[in-house]
Amino acid sequence: MSTIPPNPQGDLMRSATVNMAVAQPTKSKAASKQNSNANSKAKTQMHRRSRTGCYTCRLRRKKCDEGTPMCTACKHLGLQCEYKRPMWWSNNDARRQHKDDIKMIIKRKKLSEKASHTIQTSVSSPPGLSHSLPTSATFSDPLDRTRSASIDSQFAFNFNSPPHVSDYGSYNPHMLPSHADFMFNPYEIDVKTERQMFVNDIPTLRESTVSTFSTFHTPPPPGTVLPSYSTDGEWGEQVFQERRESLTEETLNCNFFDFAHGLSTNTTQVDIELDENDQRLLDHFIQFVLPTIFPILETNQHGSVSSDLILPNLQNNKGYLHCCLMIAAQHFKATMNIHGDEVDNDIMRHRHATIVALCEELNRDENHHQILEATLGLIFFQCCVGRYDDELPDIPWHQHFQAVNSLVNKLDLPRLVSETTEQLTQTPFNMTLTAWIDILGATMQGRAPNFAHTYREKHLSTTNPSLGLRELMGCDDHVMYLISEIACLEALKKEGMDDITLCTHVHALGDQIGLTEANDCGPKMPFNANGSLSPKQLSKNITSAFRLAARIYLCSLVPGFSPSQGSCVGLVEKLTTVLQFIPSGPGGFDRSLSWVYLIGGSVSGMDSSFRQFFNDRIAQLGDAASCGSFGGVVSLLHDVWQRADNSQPSPSANGTPEAPYISWRDVMQMNGCDYLLI
Repeated sequence: MSTIPPNPQGDLMRSATVNMAVAQPTKSKAASKQNSNANSKAKTQMHRRSRTGCYTCRLRRKKCDEGTPMCTACKHLGLQCEYKRPMWWSNNDARRQHKDDIKMIIKRKKLSEKASHTIQTSVSSPPGLSHSLPTSATFSDPLDRTRSASIDSQFAFNFNSPPHVSDYGSYNPHMLPSHADFMFNPYEIDVKTERQMFVNDIPTLRESTVSTFSTFHTPPPPGTVLPSYSTDGEWGEQVFQERRESLTEETLNCNFFDFAHGLSTNTTQVDIELDENDQRLLDHFIQFVLPTIFPILETNQHGSVSSDLILPNLQNNKGYLHCCLMIAAQHFKATMNIHGDEVDNDIMRHRHATIVALCEELNRDENHHQILEATLGLIFFQCCVGRYDDELPDIPWHQHFQAVNSLVNKLDLPRLVSETTEQLTQTPFNMTLTAWIDILGATMQGRAPNFAHTYREKHLSTTNPSLGLRELMGCDDHVMYLISEIACLEALKKEGMDDITLCTHVHALGDQIGLTEANDCGPKMPFNANGSLSPKQLSKNITSAFRLAARIYLCSLVPGFSPSQGSCVGLVEKLTTVLQFIPSGPGGFDRSLSWVYLIGGSVSGMDSSFRQFFNDRIAQLGDAASCGSFGGVVSLLHDVWQRADNSQPSPSANGTPEAPYISWRDVMQMNGCDYLLI
């Protein structure tokens, strides 16, 4: 990503793969020379080269002290210190371009510092730019994860201090003194982000997005009375908040998760020998399936999941590869509406190859991380693109999860994430995905989650409460922990808990859910003033939706519950309002809220606005509404609504008729379905 400051002369080079910002002039060499007539050879000091230093120092051919999380050289120069092999390292052209960009930064820095010594006139920072990138020096933000404000920019520009006048080229007041008072006119900054994907060293997918940060304002309509502004040059609080909200997303940590691959590799170039048919499936997976698997995580982590998790596993994990090819065949069959033995054979062939590869690894009792990732892929990928009405034989998801449970315990992941004395610098991705499936999967079966004790410890922890669930799926971790507690309460109810004790626990959990609403200002559209998506606001909206669904789930456990009760009707209407602030359509996030739609929709009445809203969202999704967990929710809810609408109301304790509660889980069992609708 490159940030282009205003420069009419256009003398700056553009680059999309540079991940460093400021550099320092190189040290001057001692001017000592030997007599050329003396026929003496220069002494060369031999030393052992370090192969564990950061890749930035290795590219610059500088000595690295291998400090963590950043070496001294990179920290001093403001460069991004990468100990994992970056994507540009595997490409010679990209490596040369990366090195040239570093040289350009150092050259510009030297010129900037040289010019700054000759400038005696103080220049105030332009309005708006001083608030362009909030850092810890301007305000504290709970989502600030210590990502440098200058990362991903190739220009030596410090957003926390007044800029050097020489950085503005022709606007230098020493060259044009008459323009000194007008050098900070309204401006626009374009941020261009490019992503390139390689398969077998061949570029296959290129994405490019441009965001514009502007201080221009839309002219008011004719006749508008303009407010009076102070002339002291300071920005108002409202404008400052707009700048803050629009750019706080830059503090997100791209290295939040620890993607364990079993084998130590970090390349995005997939070099796999496949036959023509399987190569077609792999291309289909990369181009069409991959962008739909973790949409919220892609938004929060700026796209790192594809290069850090899935693509390396395709090359190093045989079981994972066959799993992805199987999912690609399923997606190809569903989206292309193809029916026949050929595509079914592809699905079953790779499904069988996945199971065989996993069994072989289990028999060798090694590569447990690879086995876990492939098994999680079998479960979760099916929820993303699988067809709920596919009649091909398959192993139920909860049987796969039994293997996940054993592998997680063997890798000791619950203890690692619950450790209070020595916190992990990165959250294990496998444990986060396991927790998501475990918590919501337990609600599908009416049992307690397997790792409920771990979630309870995390919920009560004051030093290490996060498990990465918000970064993964958008819902706050504490709300997910409380859903786990509700599932445990439902399991106790099935075991015969008396009604008084049950209602006491329901009241206590309701109070706990209320505590998560602190500082919640209500849902807003998750878009910044410049039109870009705000991951932080999106997570707030998703958390609100899950919180309301959790309350509905909790109320359904109360003896005598009926969907027509006023409290339930009010919760469903509130949920409908919140869901309106979730982006819709094929590029939206409705498919990540399948569980929310299931819980809220199952208790929506015939006259509820939820049903019309849900049908509108289905129409906006198009063919994607019939795939994955969302497709299963659509089919199940229509069945539940038909049964509920055809049932006769029963009199309540006060004599008023109440609609009977049709349990969505009972309908699934009557239909012989065994879905994981998350």
